[in-house]
Amino acid sequence: MSAREFSLRVNGVERTVSAPPMARLLDVLRQELGLTGSKEGCGEGECGSCSVLINGELVNSCLVPIAQAAGTSVTTIEGIGGHAKLHPVQQAFLECGGAQCGICTPGMILAAVHLLDRCPHPTREQIEEGLNGNLCRCTGYMRIFAAVEKAAGTPETAVEAGVAE
Repeated sequence: MSAREFSLRVNGVERTVSAPPMARLLDVLRQELGLTGSKEGCGEGECGSCSVLINGELVNSCLVPIAQAAGTSVTTIEGIGGHAKLHPVQQAFLECGGAQCGICTPGMILAAVHLLDRCPHPTREQIEEGLNGNLCRCTGYMRIFAAVEKAAGTPETAVEAGVAE
């Protein structure tokens, strides 16, 4: 299928890309726009490593054709914080040891941001549900849950887990 031009807002900046309509958003972000923070884990929408926000909703970018993303607002891990100033969720992941190999981390962080935007003070059960579509094979999840609790300002469980300040 031949390439077409698609316009979308990525991390607050209007972008136009040339790609076949069925090209995966993940590939366009990584290859055309150089935004390599989103990772390909499974390529089937099962692991959440490629998660991004489209119009504020958490989606697996490996399942979204660029034609479907046209005209939307996409937020990637690069759009929520950076070296100069980390997003509070990024800072909490750093402080709690919520990242190990790094493959799942961008998707986990975006899932946590999405959760906290909707539910600023989640219970442990709500955190588990909010991160449900994101798989991690390294951390065992306890430090990830503690990081989300810390970012939410409810580090009591994080202290119990031995990972809070």
